[in-house]
Amino acid sequence: MSDSATKIRPADLGRQVTAPSIAGDLSDDFMVRAERVAAIAAAHANAVDMENRFPHEAIEALRAQRLLGIQVPADLGGEGASALTVANVCYALGRACASTAMIYAMHQVKVACIVRHGRGSAWMEDLMRKLAAGQLLFASSTTEGNAGGDVRSSTAPVEQTDGHITLDRSATVISYGREADGIVTTARRDPNAAKSDQVLLVLLKKDYSLEPISTWNTLGMRGTMSIGFRLQARARQEQILPVPYQSIHAETMTPSAHLFWSSVWAGVAGGAVGKAHKFVRHVTRQANGNLPPGAAHLTKALSSLASLRALITGMARRFEANAGDADALGSLEFQNAVVMLKIDASELAVATVMSAMRVGGLSAYRQDGEFSIGRHLRDILSAPIMIHNDRILANAVSSSLLVGVPDQLVD
Repeated sequence: MSDSATKIRPADLGRQVTAPSIAGDLSDDFMVRAERVAAIAAAHANAVDMENRFPHEAIEALRAQRLLGIQVPADLGGEGASALTVANVCYALGRACASTAMIYAMHQVKVACIVRHGRGSAWMEDLMRKLAAGQLLFASSTTEGNAGGDVRSSTAPVEQTDGHITLDRSATVISYGREADGIVTTARRDPNAAKSDQVLLVLLKKDYSLEPISTWNTLGMRGTMSIGFRLQARARQEQILPVPYQSIHAETMTPSAHLFWSSVWAGVAGGAVGKAHKFVRHVTRQANGNLPPGAAHLTKALSSLASLRALITGMARRFEANAGDADALGSLEFQNAVVMLKIDASELAVATVMSAMRVGGLSAYRQDGEFSIGRHLRDILSAPIMIHNDRILANAVSSSLLVGVPDQLVD
């Protein structure tokens, strides 16, 4: 290859590149607020990772920017934000701090369930007002010791006691449980119900106690503080969402979770690619226009990031288009597509970060320095493992057999 093929013009190096969002229709106000939080999250991301601690600073910034309650309808004090808007905020935060972004994503999954299925319940609508006014943070408890990662099976039942309900649950994981203002948890409907006959209930901090049963010392996503707890609660009957969890799971929980998680992973990948891009520009300046050895991988990283963003955006728009159609959301075709979003996005995000790592070489591999993406790599490796892709694929086989193979390219 000639020298002219490995050099770029010095004038091109001065051009600033603006990092894209997932989609172009996020309002300026939301983006400005998200970027303010992202700046604070980025400033503390290394400390959160090294100290294995909750990202207090970033979460307080989310409260200050009033981003925790954006899905609450406007008539209840929120902003009625769409799923795509939330996904974009997840992406912006993911570029800065994966733990902050994943906490935000998990919180918004729970909020989506409350907003979409709590209408008509006086208690739930009052909760939405409190959420918007106080910017409450909700944690999630959907897995138990006996059920592992099977969120469609609950061992602990809700029991009726003295006009109240009680729950005693051994939760394998309650991410940021200690730091949350409340917990949204699954449970068996009653002691005689099948494990798959579940309800979703909302608990406020005054309603429960937490006893740690495990610790959290992982390779990445360290700030999520995903500790296991024994959860003991006493609450009111009205704190159970009025819709069976089977419907909530299909229509809101799974699509929102896979969409928002994927947006976080895309953000982490975007942060890594941004560092790789900066590295190539820096080295090329220093080398009088000669590209570094790994520069070719930048094109691959940018291409896979674009594919990842398109995948997420397409699913977000499809989800929103069918938001009021329970049959469409519950269809095998849609449910399989949502499952594969999680699989494909998680694997594509890992591949994107690996390409970015190859761009920077040792500078990216180092744990220090402005071009390090070691934290990004450790965080993104959680994507196919936490809620394991193999488990998801194994559970999807039966339904996949019922979905026909298209006989033409365009329907």
